[in-house]
Amino acid sequence: MSEKLKFLFISGFFLVCFYLPVELLPFRNPVFEAFALVKWYAREHVLLCLIPAFFIAGSISVFVSQGAVIKYFGAKANKVLAYGVASVSGTILAVCSCTVLPIFSGIYKRGAGLGPATTFLYSGPAINVLAIILTARVLGWELGLARAIGAVVFSIVVGLLMHMIFINEERQRQSQGDFVVGENSNNGRTLIQNGVFFLFLVGFLVFANWAEPRDTQGGFWYLAYKLKWFIAAGCLVSVLLTLKKWFKKNEIDEWMMDSWGFAKQIMPLLLAGVLVAGFLLGRPGHEGIIPSWIVEKAVGGNSFYANFFAAIAGALMYFATLTEVPVLQGLIGAGMGKGPALALLLAGPALSLPNMLVIRNVIGTRKTIVYVTLVVCMATVSGIIFGAIVN
Repeated sequence: MSEKLKFLFISGFFLVCFYLPVELLPFRNPVFEAFALVKWYAREHVLLCLIPAFFIAGSISVFVSQGAVIKYFGAKANKVLAYGVASVSGTILAVCSCTVLPIFSGIYKRGAGLGPATTFLYSGPAINVLAIILTARVLGWELGLARAIGAVVFSIVVGLLMHMIFINEERQRQSQGDFVVGENSNNGRTLIQNGVFFLFLVGFLVFANWAEPRDTQGGFWYLAYKLKWFIAAGCLVSVLLTLKKWFKKNEIDEWMMDSWGFAKQIMPLLLAGVLVAGFLLGRPGHEGIIPSWIVEKAVGGNSFYANFFAAIAGALMYFATLTEVPVLQGLIGAGMGKGPALALLLAGPALSLPNMLVIRNVIGTRKTIVYVTLVVCMATVSGIIFGAIVN
């Protein structure tokens, strides 16, 4: 199949998702929820989340020196710097478990070690400053603080364990150079110029997806929300101006091709995964094939089973940025324990069924199984400990 046909196929599938006439279906059941979720995902997360993320991933692949990635995130990098930077990356990127995937794929294929890369993979959606603030305000300061501390520590521990478990494979990968090699040249640009270009790219992603805060009486978060489209438009115009001024045509062409490469690798798996997740668990506030009362009944108290079930449910469900908070508010109101709530908060935003499908495509089945297992087990243990403390 030619690249043009692949592009038309993926674009056509996206348009079908975007315009699905789900309101006209004469029944509401798991099939309806599957298509309703994929339509919502296509409308809310593809244009302003995934597509900018694909361009960021493509720019990492083309414009960031492979030597720089290996220097700061590779096997011989300073561990404190590598894991420290990766573990707090989510404070700037307000992304969900799916939007972070193209960026993760970009740095991993550029030569980042498995440990720092998976630390970034977890921290990207988990350490969202807006989500942590909202958690503290809606669900209580204890859960907000536990989520903030747990997510940072969690991401570092997961990354270090992934590094140690697969250390022999990582050494072989680094020695053989098993990663994508791009242009590797700044073509006369300074490090500051490249940094400014990335700042505008990330700025567009962040402000285009800035959520409305609950407190609408003023303050920085609400002001940023009110001005989000002006700031996002300014970032987009700045990207175009810097491209015209600092970049050559062949570089831009290569950037487009690499971004398209990430899109065709990731987009079909994500949409298929969202479809399955909607069928199984529905949307927030709506029923899938697994009734919500089962979830509510299973996560009461602070037993091992309740925390483990909450971690598993969180790992399978898809949460857009910030949506996990109102979902948990409803579950806690229905009797969910504080421990299982933290377990779901630590597993849910960083994992989802679509997320797992794409991770497997990037790092392989074995590494994906280990990564998911580590996240679920650590979320379970964290929930048990937190539940015991607050109770």
